Amino acid sequence: MGIQELKVKAAQIRMDLLTIIHRAKTGHTGGSLSNTDILTALYYEIMNIDPANSKWEDRDRFIASKGHSVESLWCVLADRGFFPKEELETYSQFGTRLIGHPNNKVPGIEMNTGALGHGLPISVGMALAAKRDGRSYRVFCLMGDGEQAEGSNWEAAMAGAHYKLDNLVGIIDRNRLQISGTTEEVMGLEPLEEKWAAFGWNVVSINGNDMEELLQAFRAVPEVTGKPTLIMANTTKGKGVSFAENVPAWHHHVPNDEQLALALAELSASIEELTQEGQVQ
Repeated sequence: MGIQELKVKAAQIRMDLLTIIHRAKTGHTGGSLSNTDILTALYYEIMNIDPANSKWEDRDRFIASKGHSVESLWCVLADRGFFPKEELETYSQFGTRLIGHPNNKVPGIEMNTGALGHGLPISVGMALAAKRDGRSYRVFCLMGDGEQAEGSNWEAAMAGAHYKLDNLVGIIDRNRLQISGTTEEVMGLEPLEEKWAAFGWNVVSINGNDMEELLQAFRAVPEVTGKPTLIMANTTKGKGVSFAENVPAWHHHVPNDEQLALALAELSASIEELTQEGQVQ
């Protein structure tokens, strides 16, 4: 897909996730909006996957350590064909597979996650297994910045560097907000990039809502050998919906009818603009 197509796809995914959250009357809206561009880059351009064979042995693995922001992931997996898109209508309904955290009963989900700080340790184990089994697959782990206060992340960071896991990519959705305020107010993280570098990782800082920067960073990963890569994806919480951007209350907030209509109109206008730009180019 071209850059413009990926940007349009990200906007469409945002529309879908807002719709399922509104229907279900529950969801982690802000964080799902902030990580949508990351997921779009990975699932439509970077990762080696086969929706028709979700257990393919050499598939790249994706672990959503920030599992509470699952709505964007459900929408991407449905759009890629891991399960019927109609199933999105059951999100968070009684008896559904599409619950409020990743559920490995659903094709495309490797592990149940969302107990924060556990995703990276799992990813280290998967990447180490690939090395020892002589497999070529890579492991991508999306973390929240709030979960950087969890000690298990730093044990995993140390292990990842120790075992020289250059097939492991950690991504931090650095939107600087968590449920109870800014990350620096709750538990100061800075200098976060320097900390990861000190643990032996190749650290790349980008605008995590810029598709060009995302693709450039992910495509450069194979050039780094002997150490894992940490992509510091600086994002905006609530990205794509102007009245939700950088507003802590939208961490777990359900749009009402009026807010949904406004958000969908805003995203539709963005898609139209992107489409016209693509035609001009």
